[in-house]
Amino acid sequence: MKKLKKLGILTLSTGLSIGILTPQASAASLLNEQQDNTQIRIIQEEEEVVTKKDLIKKFKEFFPNQFDFLKDSDFYMEGRHYYPDDDTIRYGLSFQKVVKGKPVYGNVGFTGNNLEIDQFYYQPVNAADALFPAKITEDKAKEIAQAFLNKFPRNSEYKLDNNYSLSYGSQALTEPIRYSFSFVRTKDKVAIPDQQIQITVLGNGEVTEFHQFSGNTGSASYDDIKKALPENQIASKIKENLSINLQYKVDYNYLTGGRQVKLVYQPASEVLGVHALSGKWQTVNGLSPNFPSGKGIELISAQPLKPKHTSFSLKEAKVFAEKLLKIDSDEVKLRIDSIDERKNYDGQEVININYTYDYNNGGYGSSLELDKQTGEIISYHDIKSEVLREIGQGEDEDEEKTISGKEALNQAVKYLKEFSPSYLHNYAMPTGEAHFSHETNSFYIVFPRVVNGILVNGNELSVSVSSDGSLLGLNVNHSKIENWPSTQNVISKDKATEEFFKQLSLELQYINTEAGADNNHYDLIYKPVFNKNLYSFLDANTGEWNSDFDKKNDQPVVSHPWAEKELNHLINTGILNIENINTFNADAQVTKGAAIEVIIKSLIPYYDYYSGEENATQTFENISSDHPLYLVVERAVMLGILEGENATFDPNERLTREELAVWYIRALGYEQAAKKENIYKLDFVDANDVQAKNKGFVALAHSLGLLPASNDRFNPKQEVTYAQLAVSDVLLAHEVYNKGRSINYYGF
Repeated sequence: MKKLKKLGILTLSTGLSIGILTPQASAASLLNEQQDNTQIRIIQEEEEVVTKKDLIKKFKEFFPNQFDFLKDSDFYMEGRHYYPDDDTIRYGLSFQKVVKGKPVYGNVGFTGNNLEIDQFYYQPVNAADALFPAKITEDKAKEIAQAFLNKFPRNSEYKLDNNYSLSYGSQALTEPIRYSFSFVRTKDKVAIPDQQIQITVLGNGEVTEFHQFSGNTGSASYDDIKKALPENQIASKIKENLSINLQYKVDYNYLTGGRQVKLVYQPASEVLGVHALSGKWQTVNGLSPNFPSGKGIELISAQPLKPKHTSFSLKEAKVFAEKLLKIDSDEVKLRIDSIDERKNYDGQEVININYTYDYNNGGYGSSLELDKQTGEIISYHDIKSEVLREIGQGEDEDEEKTISGKEALNQAVKYLKEFSPSYLHNYAMPTGEAHFSHETNSFYIVFPRVVNGILVNGNELSVSVSSDGSLLGLNVNHSKIENWPSTQNVISKDKATEEFFKQLSLELQYINTEAGADNNHYDLIYKPVFNKNLYSFLDANTGEWNSDFDKKNDQPVVSHPWAEKELNHLINTGILNIENINTFNADAQVTKGAAIEVIIKSLIPYYDYYSGEENATQTFENISSDHPLYLVVERAVMLGILEGENATFDPNERLTREELAVWYIRALGYEQAAKKENIYKLDFVDANDVQAKNKGFVALAHSLGLLPASNDRFNPKQEVTYAQLAVSDVLLAHEVYNKGRSINYYGF
C-alpha cells in the first residue's frame, strides 16, 4: 500500500499548559490526547478495496445478535482516512434507523487491513432507565466494562486505570448517566499510557461507546526493565532539583459552567520524569542530561498595549475574517457561513465566525472567534494547508525545520502583538521551552497568565507556529474571575516542600519520549507521584491534598428523609445553586426565580443553555440582560414555560403547587390540551381552590404523577419546598424523555 503523507495539523487545546505542567503529567499522553482532537482527513488517492458489506460483517461479528435489527441499507460507509500522526488506514461506518418512532444511530471506526474496530458510539432507542437515578451503580458498570474488555485482542495485558475512571452525567436530567473507564496496556506490569481502551457504560448497563488508543504499536521496542536504576537513587535526584511553587489553579466545570480558583502548591519544574536507565530528565521535547530549570516571571508587555479597536462591528469582523482566511488557490472558495455574537465558555463576549473552504470534492470548515469589543483574536486555527493538501496542492515531502525555538518564540510574540495586544500585560513569557511536534513540523508555545505575581494554572495564551514561521493557531484563555484568593494565610513554601517530599513515590511507565514518524521506541520513565495520585496538588490554605480526579472532594451532601438523593444530584450537577451547604434547608419554600432556574437547567444541556445568546430578547421589564436570571427566564419564555403577557416577572415570589403544575404541563407541550378545562373533573376535596383556567393543568400534572394529590387534597395554594421541587423535577425529566421531546435552545 502506498505510504501516505502526513498532514501538518496541530489543534490548540486550552487545557494543555506546556511550561507550567506538573512533573507527574505525561507529556506524551497529553500531546497524544491533543492530537486525538484533530479532525480526520479524508483521502481519495486509491480505489477503495474495502466494501460496506465487509465493514457490516465485522461490526456484527463484534456485536453478535445485538444489531440484527439493522439492515444493510441502514448503514453508511465513510471513505478511507488517517490521522496526522499515524499512517494507518482507517474506515468509518455509521448507521441510522427509526425504531418505534424513535431514532437509533451510531458510528464505528475500523483500522488496518484486518479491519479491527477501534472506536464505537451508539445512541440506543430508549435509555430511560439510564436517567437519574441510574439503574446500575458505578461498581456494576465497572464489572460490565471489564467483561466487555475481553472482546479486544491481548485484553489480558490491560489493567484498569483508576486515574481516569469517572462517572458523570450531563447537567440536564433528560440525558443519561454515563460511567467511563480506561484500561491501560502494560508490559512487564508497567503501564503504557498512550495505549489505552476507554469504555463507556450507560446507567442502564449498555456499553454505548469505546475508543482504543493504540500508540506506536507496530514495531515498537521497549527499554529493559531489568536495567532500571534503583528508586531511591532517582528519588534523591528529584528532591535535589525539584522546586515547589505557589500557583493559582482554575478549575472549570463543563457540566455547570462554574469556575473555582484555588491557591495551590505544585512542582514548578519543567521535568516530566526521569529516564530509569540513564537518569536523564524527561522534558516536553525528549530526554536531557541537564535539569531544565524554569525561568522567572517576565510579562510579555510591562504596560497595557492599545487594543486593536475600541468598538468592532459585524461588518468589520467579516472584512477581517476574509483577509485572514484568504487562501491562495483558484480551486478553493472561501465561504463565510455565519457571523454572530455570543459568550464563549470562558464568559467572554465574542464574535463567532463559521466558515467553509469549498472545493470540487467537498469542503472543510472551522470557526474563528474574535473579541466583541476589540476585534482581537480569541481562537483561530489555520486549516488552509490541510485544504490545499486535500486538493493535491500541498507539499509532496515533509518540510524540514527551518527556524529555531527562539525564533519561533519571537514569531509567536509578534503574532500576539499583532492580533491580541490588549491581553499581553496579563501574561508572562514561557517558563519553559516550546514544544516542537515532529508530526506537524510546528512549535506549540504557551504563555501563562499572571495574577498578583503568581502563575495561573488553567489560563494561558497559546500560539502554534509552523517551521517556516507562519501562524498556525492562536488561542486566548482568559476566564472572567473577579475575586482571586488572598495569599495572606497560605502555608509556607518550606512546609509545602517538606510535605511534597514526604509524600513522594515513583511510578514506572513506558513513554514514547521523542514521538515521531520513525520513532517507535518506548523509554522506561520514573514518574514522580505525590500522595499516591498522579494528579495531586496541595491546598495552600489548608495544607490538605486534593486531586482533579478525586470525586469525593467535590460532592457536597445534604440530608433529607425522602428527597436526599434527588437534592444531592441537583446540587452536584449545578442544577440547584445554594450558597451554603451547611445552612441549606430543603424544606424551605422555593422562590419562582430559583424554581425556574432548576427546571431550565434540568431540561436544557449546558452547551445549549448558553448557545445563541445573541438572539435573546428582553421579555420582562425587570429582567434585563444584566440580571443573573436573564438567560434562564428568556429560555423559559422561548420554551413556552413562562408567558410574556405580564410586564414583569417577580423572581422572589413564592411558587405554589398550582403554578408549578402549569409550568410542568407547558414544558411537556400539553398546554393546548390543558386549556380545555371543561373536559376535566377534579376529584380533590379542595378542587374549588384551583383556578378554573388551571383545572386542566392540575389534572394532567396529577394524572402523570408529577404532582400527585395527598389524602384527596391537591393543596394548590401550598408553597413548594426545595425537596418537593427536586423530586417532581426528576419525574418531569423522565416524562420529557419518554415523550421523545428534544429540548434545546433552538426549540423542540
